Amino acid sequence: MAEVILMPRLSDTMTEGVIAAWHKKIGDPVKKGDLLAEIETDKATMELESYKDGTLLHIGGDKGAKIQVDQLLAIVGKPGEDISGLLTGTASNVQASTTATPATASTTTTEATPVTSNPQPATVAAPASTATMDISKMEEVVLMPRLSDTMEVGVIAAWHKNVGDAVKKGEVLAEIETDKATLELESYKTGTLLHIGAAKGEKIPVNGLLCIIGEKGKVDVDAIVKAASGGPVAASTASAAPAAEPAATNTGHTESTSQPASGSLENGRVKASPLAKKLAAEKGIDIRAVNGTGDGGRIIKADIDKFKPGTSTVAEAVKTTTTAPASVPAFTAGQEGYTDIPNSQMRNVIAKRLGESKFSAPHFYLTMEINMDNAMAARTQLNEISPAKISFNDMVVKAAALALRHHPAVNASWMGDKIRRYSHIHIGIAVAIEDGLIVPVVRFADQKTLPQIAAESKELAGKAKNKKLQPNEFSGNTFTISNLGMMDIEEFTAIINPPDSCIMAVGRIKEIVVRKGDGFDVTNVMKVTLSCDHRSVDGALGAAFLQTFKKYLENPITMLL
Repeated sequence: MAEVILMPRLSDTMTEGVIAAWHKKIGDPVKKGDLLAEIETDKATMELESYKDGTLLHIGGDKGAKIQVDQLLAIVGKPGEDISGLLTGTASNVQASTTATPATASTTTTEATPVTSNPQPATVAAPASTATMDISKMEEVVLMPRLSDTMEVGVIAAWHKNVGDAVKKGEVLAEIETDKATLELESYKTGTLLHIGAAKGEKIPVNGLLCIIGEKGKVDVDAIVKAASGGPVAASTASAAPAAEPAATNTGHTESTSQPASGSLENGRVKASPLAKKLAAEKGIDIRAVNGTGDGGRIIKADIDKFKPGTSTVAEAVKTTTTAPASVPAFTAGQEGYTDIPNSQMRNVIAKRLGESKFSAPHFYLTMEINMDNAMAARTQLNEISPAKISFNDMVVKAAALALRHHPAVNASWMGDKIRRYSHIHIGIAVAIEDGLIVPVVRFADQKTLPQIAAESKELAGKAKNKKLQPNEFSGNTFTISNLGMMDIEEFTAIINPPDSCIMAVGRIKEIVVRKGDGFDVTNVMKVTLSCDHRSVDGALGAAFLQTFKKYLENPITMLL
């Protein structure tokens, strides 16, 4: 069924949005998380992501067009689907979709939080009566937004404001730990923080009461908290939670002391729009070297477009991870004991999804030994001229992506009543972090050069370890690679990462003695094991894929053609 995407309210004062750019055109396939358009509001230019798979069938206006909030922005559905009824019908006979957190069942508003690098809390107008109070419609109420497609609850990693503090639009309220990353939550309301729904370390469900921001003495905090605790929304019953610790002690990482451009730093963080951050990352620009011309020195898209390397004397920022050592129990001779470590959100999701994968997908395993002599020689030569240092894992990613071109049936997902074969190749790379495992995605890996893959993989791994990945950077994989070679693991099997049909486990490169002619010589080999979902990939198909993969790695020059 085709779905209508309405113009969302991206700020509390927004009444209309201007189409700054379309990233998809009519007829293009659209996946969840894909960037649809850039919308210029009264405050900033923001990215609009799709939360619907399908084909873009209609757009509500070309670049530069103005569209009122809640009016038709786009329609996504199946190719050739009849949408005439949606274009002429009323809102009651279409299924509306926004690019943000759905409203609760009791509300009819489509206003919600877009998933960006600085997610915005959802706020709506307040009703007059508290007898039938719907807190989701109160402009003073900030609800827990859905910050990833699989998020069900958020954990308060840190509060940057205490109860009683003044809050301005754009200031960071809190850091929210989801199942995949820790994201900053900015306020889109000016007022006083009157109540927080949970202290540091506590959980709040999506659409649960996160906090209350308003004018002191004019908001019935107790009534709001009572309404929240009495309904499906979980919230703290206390009108004031313990004061949050300083932000500097709550963050899981620190940044180098390189100073940002004048006016772009506030409370230790660079003020920049999500679009500006994205463009800076794509162009390889250190955003802290850019002078912001937006409100309060905020860096906007125009600043990135105008920026010329070398115009700033700011040193290149180098992010370093400062991970607190894990709590190690004290061992006492002859004394028993243990330490209970609560599961993080990420660990809970890892357990749930991989448990479902292991016990629902019938795994089988194929192991192959690959001669790496030519790959090692080629890597040495390539790194003499490559702008980014190429690793063996980058070569594995490229070879796997090219092999998937030849065997599209491996680049697929089991969908229950059908097998979905993808026409694009997005390679997920498993990265171990303190809380568990996350899989950043190199998109269109078959179309990228080895230096491009190397640079992107390094950037994504750094973001993963600093918990700075955005939802579109860890979703959409069609094939996954897990490499433990750097830890001297020779061979292992990996659990399939849904929705993929296969995952490749890569071991270390090992020297072995082989017979050559009348004598003996040393050669370098690497073992890989392909885990396959037998529902969608058969043994012969998996073996054929590995043979093609082997040819690419043993003859690296073929990857450059």
